[in-house]
Amino acid sequence: MELDLLIVSQEGVTWDDWCALADACERSAVPTLFAGDHYISTNDELGKVAHDAWTIITGLAARTSVLRLGTMVTPVTFRPPAVLANAVATADHISGGRVELGLGSGWMEREHQAFGFPFPRPRVRQQMLAEQLEIVHRLWTEERVTFNGSHYTLESAPGRPRPLQSPHPPIIVGGSGTPGTTLPAARFADEYNVSWVSHPQEFPDVRQRVIEACGEVGRDPATMRFSIAIHCIVGETRDEAMDRARAIYALRPRDQNFDDWFVGSSEQRLFGSVDEVAAALLPYAEAGADRLMVMHSLHTDLDSISLIGEHLAPRLAR
Repeated sequence: MELDLLIVSQEGVTWDDWCALADACERSAVPTLFAGDHYISTNDELGKVAHDAWTIITGLAARTSVLRLGTMVTPVTFRPPAVLANAVATADHISGGRVELGLGSGWMEREHQAFGFPFPRPRVRQQMLAEQLEIVHRLWTEERVTFNGSHYTLESAPGRPRPLQSPHPPIIVGGSGTPGTTLPAARFADEYNVSWVSHPQEFPDVRQRVIEACGEVGRDPATMRFSIAIHCIVGETRDEAMDRARAIYALRPRDQNFDDWFVGSSEQRLFGSVDEVAAALLPYAEAGADRLMVMHSLHTDLDSISLIGEHLAPRLAR
């Protein structure tokens, strides 16, 4: 199982931080660095910067050499599909063919209210997701695209710029196994990502629903990759992991004391030494996960990245 890094990018990650993260990933052989795509902090809107994800990726693409870069996920409400297709294709050229597009329906209502993005009800956002997936895929693979949907219209749009990767950059759909995400993913995505699973037994159910969706649209399910995004707090020792847990607790004001917070947090995060976290991750690989995106809250803690890339990842290679 491949191990990648996913940064909670809206909580004060500066450009210098992004450069340091990318450098650390390349040093430690972390294959892919994913950025969350958000415009506002969840707890300190004025004090914590939230840079545009695709602008950051394009900048990192020009200063890295082997690291793959992507979003997890880009909400469909932020950018028209033709703008998104062009931006990702442009970043693909700048990177030499190293970008991936994670696409989802979006969830953070506050950032939509703040900046005037539309935030329709979930069913409508999933309709937008289905249309965006088709449009982006077709703009990357067809000479001209005409599309008349409920949310987007294109009239003989030229499929340019073509991405550098062939046939196109990997497209990842983030979801929880509902038909509104599984069927569009089966038609147009290369990978299905499941977030917020708290136990390995939850993942096979979602994976099976995606496989069934592939069958409905006549796709070989063996061509679909599966991944999981999950928070991990890892240390060389359990005590070191506990120090990192205390640092995460201190990132924002909280209503609970540390001990109470830690009990609840442990239900949503994997915690422990490298050996303990590796043992907790192996069942996900055995359940069919092709890769795992480690959600990393301490973006200035580069030592964790070396642990992930140089010590944790080898224990999960297969």
